Amino acid sequence: MVQQISDAELEIMKIVWGNPEDVTLFPYIMDGLAARDKPCQKNTLIVLLSRLINKGFLSAKKIGRRNEYTTLVSEAEYQTAQTKNFLDKIYEGSAKGLVSNLIMGDLLTDGEYEDLKKLLEKGKEKQ
Repeated sequence: MVQQISDAELEIMKIVWGNPEDVTLFPYIMDGLAARDKPCQKNTLIVLLSRLINKGFLSAKKIGRRNEYTTLVSEAEYQTAQTKNFLDKIYEGSAKGLVSNLIMGDLLTDGEYEDLKKLLEKGKEKQ
């Protein structure tokens, strides 16, 4: 089961997930946070990275004086787990309740509505 992570930890993971390289280095994360207007002190980032390692989101490999960070949980896995958690918590597991709320609450653009219709039809064809 994928654990919950804090907003600050999620910002770090978004940077790591967005890195086209297989491994992510500390300066890349620092620069990524600064670019997102979320600058972070070096020691704070070290603590947050340690938490992500302990929660099973990242692994770290020491190469000389630097750590190379590798993702253990993909962005898709995290999104799926969080969506399921949200559905269970807010809609008692009902995807229909969520979709109904999105439509009735006028929370979808016309394009998103059409895309959702196509996805539902595609899913129906698979059954």
